Amino acid sequence: MKYLLVLAVVLVAFYIWRNNRAADAREREQAAPPPRPAPPTAPDAMVTCRHCGLHLPSQDAVKGTLGYYCGHEHRRLAEG
Repeated sequence: MKYLLVLAVVLVAFYIWRNNRAADAREREQAAPPPRPAPPTAPDAMVTCRHCGLHLPSQDAVKGTLGYYCGHEHRRLAEG
């Protein structure tokens, strides 16, 4: 009879412990929303250097009177 009483107490304790863990997990899930992905950005336009033909983003290119160049030296060489 003592063993049945000990088994019942252990089962009740296990049931309470398991329910508390499940409640904590639900609480953590509701408290922290999932991270939102960053919105996609528009791709940068690619341009070609008029002197050497190198393709590079327009943000990194040097603009000259005749077009885009990969650097100031190529701009100087092409435009004088």
